[in-house]
Amino acid sequence: MKELRKEDIKQEVFDLYDDYAHNRVSRRLFIDKLSTYAVGGITVSSLLSFISPDYVKKIQIQADDPNLKSEYIHYNSPKGGGSIKALLSRPADAKEQLLGIVVVHENRGLNPHIEDVGRRAGLAGFISVAPDALTPLGGYPGNDDDGRELQRKRDRDEMLEDFIAAFEYLKNHPECNGNVGVVGFCFGGWISNMMAVKVPDLGAAVPFYGGQPTEDIDKINAPLLLHFGELDKRVNEGWPAYEAALKEHGKQYEAYMYENANHGFHNDTTPRYDREAAELAWKRTIEFFKKKLS
Repeated sequence: MKELRKEDIKQEVFDLYDDYAHNRVSRRLFIDKLSTYAVGGITVSSLLSFISPDYVKKIQIQADDPNLKSEYIHYNSPKGGGSIKALLSRPADAKEQLLGIVVVHENRGLNPHIEDVGRRAGLAGFISVAPDALTPLGGYPGNDDDGRELQRKRDRDEMLEDFIAAFEYLKNHPECNGNVGVVGFCFGGWISNMMAVKVPDLGAAVPFYGGQPTEDIDKINAPLLLHFGELDKRVNEGWPAYEAALKEHGKQYEAYMYENANHGFHNDTTPRYDREAAELAWKRTIEFFKKKLS
């Protein structure tokens, strides 16, 4: 059996996976529908394996990287889930206080990929905190399927409070200079947009393919950098109205639409990953934080 490549997979498969990853279809229906694309020597099991996350081979920054000081901490979220576990990362050789970034996970808890993103932010010269909104339910369970099921059991407004509390924790951390932004992916993109609405002193917000707020957009103070994948029709359909409201209220924002990129294009553990788009978006993100938080 030939080794699958991204080019072998129909766009409908990526769209189907997006529906499954966002709980719009059950696993049973997902597998049933996936079987219709198992043709020409491609099996359901090979398709499923190919589109599923690979957290073993794809991690860019190892947990024991000597250039990083990275550790798990707990902080208090009185309006959310109580004591929340998070990964705190910063350069090992930092001599001065650092700009801060809250890193917000997708809809499955603090999995190895988002921990990796938190470490990348640390290596880029920031102090980052990557919370696990599944902490009140025992934390990320070790696989994304169970992680999604757990996250569905939590109220998303309470989870928003957990990330707002992470902002407060980082803002007051002795190794942070008090200037803090947020970056988030998918669910975390929605959280990033909502933190811009809810947190008056947020320094900057960078939502990756995140759902958009529809109210209180006039309350946004933070500059926004928004990343979208061209093929991500579900998220993109809300962007024109959001952009119109940002313009109406004179808000500061930059937005990029990445050609032929899917939802989740920054996540390098799945074949939705688009290396060119992901690297450019991350470069823009780091430059944006350095400019807007300084």
